[in-house]
Amino acid sequence: MPRFVVGFVRIVDRMNYGVGRFAMYLLFALMAVLMWSSLSKLGGAPSPWTLEMAQFVMVAYYILGGPYAMQMDAHVRMDLFYAKQSPVRRAWWDGFTVFALMFYLGVMVWGAWDSLGYSLGLKWGDGLLPTIGRLERSPTAWRPYLWPIKLIMLTGFVLMFLQALAAFIKDIATIRGEDI
Repeated sequence: MPRFVVGFVRIVDRMNYGVGRFAMYLLFALMAVLMWSSLSKLGGAPSPWTLEMAQFVMVAYYILGGPYAMQMDAHVRMDLFYAKQSPVRRAWWDGFTVFALMFYLGVMVWGAWDSLGYSLGLKWGDGLLPTIGRLERSPTAWRPYLWPIKLIMLTGFVLMFLQALAAFIKDIATIRGEDI
């Protein structure tokens, strides 16, 4: 494999490893939010922000943790026939199915980009750069801005796409008998 391809795979793996390890600790933030929700209800003054904040933290947890799970091969798969295959044959199957994943992730990146632009109120005028209009807010009592979680979603989808591309390169290397 060319050095720049190996470098790309290593950079993507290192980046997703770091982001995934950080995302693991979001579980503790989620537990803290839910604990505060429970305690505030016991005290007779429920917090209006806890449910939505817990949802935001959970989305960040699984969106940012997805590329790490793919890298560590920790996701669930049907091993009926797959587990009994040789590593080269598994690489062929993975290399074939990663195209469906990359198409799906491409659509998700596109949708997340549009959604982030909408939440920022971007309006494209005559210039090269857009102007920021009215920022989208949640229609709940707490009314948080939605662009931070949409940015996290876009980032997670891009990282997952890059990890899928790195996995495809690793599959090609396995088929060729090379090691990355």
